Amino acid sequence: MLRRTMAEFDIKAGLQQVLKRIDEVLLQRPKEIQAAKPLLVAVSKTKPADAVIEAYKTGQRDFGENYVQELVEKSQHPEILAQCPDIKWHFIGHLQNNKINKILSLPNLHMIQTVDSEKLATKLDAAWSKLKPDTEPPLRVLIQINTSGEEAKSGIETKEAPKLYQFISKNLKHLQLVGIMTIGAFGFDYSTGPNPDFVSLMEVHRSICEANSLTPNSVLVSMGMSNDYDRAIEMGSTVVRVGSSIFGHRAVKA
Repeated sequence: MLRRTMAEFDIKAGLQQVLKRIDEVLLQRPKEIQAAKPLLVAVSKTKPADAVIEAYKTGQRDFGENYVQELVEKSQHPEILAQCPDIKWHFIGHLQNNKINKILSLPNLHMIQTVDSEKLATKLDAAWSKLKPDTEPPLRVLIQINTSGEEAKSGIETKEAPKLYQFISKNLKHLQLVGIMTIGAFGFDYSTGPNPDFVSLMEVHRSICEANSLTPNSVLVSMGMSNDYDRAIEMGSTVVRVGSSIFGHRAVKA
């Protein structure tokens, strides 16, 4: 599998190219945007364990998975456990209530990026408090916002996001709310102007910071994928989720 993966795509070169592009865009980002250098989350969805190990050996530590079962398999894979001790897993897919305990018990879980309701947040808070001793740090989470308004996409409405932010921050001590995220509509034509999903998420970010007396750098913004992560960084993204530019295109599921 490793030989086949490497023949299809040079993961090391892909990862280095993405990191180089991130640095290039940072130099061009308007100075008035107060945002830290983005964290790169390598999205390993549908890719084999060997691909994760190859990226880890190149220096990548943060990895994202969209599907619970894939995260279950990869996070507990014997070779990944043995060769990637400092790996950090981000769950970036829709999380159903009946899968909460399964995912929270996994090794090296670093963050849930897709909290989109008070109900889900409350269940995560309760589950984390039961699964982990009080000496464990809170579970890091992001609020997922449906900036495009598409029914097929998960996420809370933009106007409701600040309320959810305050609810989690004030009431759920077992969650560490570190920011917001969006997926956005696919295939936006940048010749028409700025991406409205990015504009919308940055407006929510600004309102949350102002309402809670927070500095912009203290609230993460997760937006941008392989086709537009550079555009997202230009507008203030501090987490980018990149898959195909690192691992190559994914096979279409039958």
